[in-house]
Amino acid sequence: MSDIDTITAAKIINPGGRGGPLTEKHQPMQVKHRDQLDWENLRYEGQRTKMMFHPTAQDATIPNAGVVHYAKGSGHPLHNHYFAQIWYVLSGKFQIDGKVYGEGTMVFHPDPHYEHELTTLEEGEILYVQYMGPSTRQPPIYDGRFNLKTRRALEDESTAV
Repeated sequence: MSDIDTITAAKIINPGGRGGPLTEKHQPMQVKHRDQLDWENLRYEGQRTKMMFHPTAQDATIPNAGVVHYAKGSGHPLHNHYFAQIWYVLSGKFQIDGKVYGEGTMVFHPDPHYEHELTTLEEGEILYVQYMGPSTRQPPIYDGRFNLKTRRALEDESTAV
């Protein structure tokens, strides 16, 4: 057996990962609770977010992961992305492409993808996980989307990315 991990190319410090991390490159889990965060504006009116994890300058591979709260009547227009994402409806009712989806629904968007127009029929929340596209290698966008101090006019929002 090699003393070097074939994936990370780092020296194995705990064979089999017993008693600690396999290598110095193996990282511990990160934990956050939504109650520790304040709600922030999402780019569309009537939407707020608590993104518990998001890409940073230090680590661009961290996904956008958190909860989006939708007021009744809010939504978004048809638009496109280069990253991939998964949604899980925690509560509420949402009309997407003429169909109604509610609690317990999971939606997968591959990369690149487009999202149909969404309208919130009942106030609700969706768990979002947006991650670097496996084929496009494009990361999700956090700054200017999930952490807005003030929203731009809808006509000023790009639907291309």
